[in-house]
Amino acid sequence: MSNLKEIRSRISSVDSTKKITRAMKMVASAKLKKAQKEITSMRPYAEKFNELVREFGNSLDSDVKSPYTIRRVEKKVLLIPITSNRGLCGAFNTNVAKQVKKLINQEEAAKEVQLMIIGKKGQELLSKQATIMGSHPAILDDLSYSNSVDIIQPIMNLYQEEKIDKVLLLYNRFKNVAVQELIVEQFLPILLTPSEESQSSNVIYEPSIQHIVQEILPKALKIQFYKSLRDSLAAEQAARMTAMHIATENATEVLDQLKLTYNKARQAAITAEILEIVSGAEALNS
Repeated sequence: MSNLKEIRSRISSVDSTKKITRAMKMVASAKLKKAQKEITSMRPYAEKFNELVREFGNSLDSDVKSPYTIRRVEKKVLLIPITSNRGLCGAFNTNVAKQVKKLINQEEAAKEVQLMIIGKKGQELLSKQATIMGSHPAILDDLSYSNSVDIIQPIMNLYQEEKIDKVLLLYNRFKNVAVQELIVEQFLPILLTPSEESQSSNVIYEPSIQHIVQEILPKALKIQFYKSLRDSLAAEQAARMTAMHIATENATEVLDQLKLTYNKARQAAITAEILEIVSGAEALNS
């Protein structure tokens, strides 16, 4: 009987876990719809903006410069890993943390590396890996363009003041519900890649190209950072929904096995009781 009570207790525990994971899956699904709508509506604008910025690569000359395009010897590198505030989303956060550790231990081994972490989980996983310049978990709970600008503008200022030589973004890019792609993206300096097929060198800019560069490039950086946050937020909800779906299916399988075990144990207990009754009756008759 003690064995049956233990199995019933496990069945109740697993059933409660299944209800929780199913509810979390539904919540993540609802949040994903909103996050997916926001990132898919923003991407065309961000991509067109980036295309416009790349076109400047054909127009910039020695007289037209931006502090954000100047490349320097990379002595001080800042990594900005974007993680989540909450767990239960599979390998979403650990993949970012592993990539950060790889960059610190290998590619950036000979340089001074600092971290500016977005998300509580990133702070937990990376707090001992390098110098932490700052941590911003609150922005994920109230994400807006103005809030993202408040975070990234000081970084842009540090680069302009030559206190940082390179900035990299690390985040999960949302592709679909089942796939999130880990991205390592150079944020600063801006990479301008002139195209031989582009005709922008024959374009007359109004106002001057210098004025446009001064206005467009800072805005392009802010949009790039905001899009990365939006991408990561959508990817987080997709990863959590997938993880909770798998957890619910696993709980269902465990429940089926436990119920089968319980039925077998119960049948064995009943059979044992019947045998004891029959044996007792035969002993009385004899």
